[in-house]
Amino acid sequence: MQLHVSPSDGVPIYQQVVNQIKYLVASGRLKQGDQLLPVRKLAEQLIVNPNTVARAYRELEGEGLVESRRGSGVFVSEGVSPLAKREQNKILNERIDLLLAEAAHLNVDVDAVIKLVQQRSQQMR
Repeated sequence: MQLHVSPSDGVPIYQQVVNQIKYLVASGRLKQGDQLLPVRKLAEQLIVNPNTVARAYRELEGEGLVESRRGSGVFVSEGVSPLAKREQNKILNERIDLLLAEAAHLNVDVDAVIKLVQQRSQQMR
């Protein structure tokens, strides 16, 4: 599990960790039952205070995305697919918003954007 945080991002570091773990679950890179790094190990990797990672894990646990097993660690919860689907939609909606905002700045209408997306999709296949 490779995460990256940026103190100058404007988003609290614990929230960056939460968002990235949600993305990893939503994208299928983290699956049900996968173990997350221990708090101290992830804190060392990110060069942050262990309390920051612990807070992120608590938030994820509160949302039902992960579960702590006493003495074993933190694991991706069973049955997270509804949350994963919701996260996928959230991520895509954020990217669509950015695309539409950029298109508006370039005076490109939505129909042209849709056409470009379809063309790119065909090229990627």
